[in-house]
Amino acid sequence: DFGQGDGINSNRTAFSGTDIWLNWHQFPGAQIKVGQWKAPFGLDQLTADTSLYTIERTLPTGAITPDRQIGAQLWGKPFTNIWPEQKDLLTYYAGIFNGNGKNTTVNDNNNFMYVGRLESTLFQDVFGKGSFLKLGGDVLNSRDDKGVNISQSGNLLVNADGSLSPFTLPGADERTAWSVDAWLKVGPFDLIGEYLQEKVNGRTVNGVPPGFADFTTDGFYVTGGYFLIPKKLQAVVQWQDLNPGQKGDDGLYSILGGLNYYIHGDDLKVMVNYIHTWSDFRQANPEFGQDQFDQVLGRVQVMF
Repeated sequence: DFGQGDGINSNRTAFSGTDIWLNWHQFPGAQIKVGQWKAPFGLDQLTADTSLYTIERTLPTGAITPDRQIGAQLWGKPFTNIWPEQKDLLTYYAGIFNGNGKNTTVNDNNNFMYVGRLESTLFQDVFGKGSFLKLGGDVLNSRDDKGVNISQSGNLLVNADGSLSPFTLPGADERTAWSVDAWLKVGPFDLIGEYLQEKVNGRTVNGVPPGFADFTTDGFYVTGGYFLIPKKLQAVVQWQDLNPGQKGDDGLYSILGGLNYYIHGDDLKVMVNYIHTWSDFRQANPEFGQDQFDQVLGRVQVMF
């Protein structure tokens, strides 16, 4: 027997897979997709692992964005046939998903997670070949039952010592999230930014209280990249900010510096990141340990 779960509930194993879907694309402006894949929420989350400029995704992405889900989606590029040279001017996604994570064929209740995203790519090749300005926005709503991990991509729950871990609901909730993002690429320079917010409100079901206080989580990141040697050596800097919103002064902030060496594009590259993080909670509560942390990460990526 083989199975894969969310690491939280051992009963949530039915099949193991990553991206398993079918897409009906007869009409580019109205395509239908069914199966399991990433719900269309968050630029950082939707960017392929192999194309990221940093080794890991950001703290707010891990706390707020959903992971792969089982569901159905209507999506398309309305200008594909009527204005082919500007087909990326508008892309829309509207999906309905189980909302309780990947490889889980049974929904946690009779409600679903609804996700929508709009993208617009402007000024393609206006400031040189490959240049663009990409804008995006997302919305999400889900009503979840007790036991669902609502931080499927990373960590959200603030523990007693200020550390973060996955947030498994002690009771039912309704959560609503939104985000906006932008990506500017001009020559060797990239500037990427995203802001995300999620409201998590407890629900009383059959007289059982949720067991947690309502809270709002928000965060943002700004990433800059510049090719010191065209198509070969890229310098990256990033600032991240996450406010979990569950305890007083529980914010986390990180600054990152990195280098990416592209031996053969994304197929073969070496990445090194240095990350320095500050914890407001630890600064206000020094008895729990140091309030600043350092990490050095390395990655060798080979694809074939």
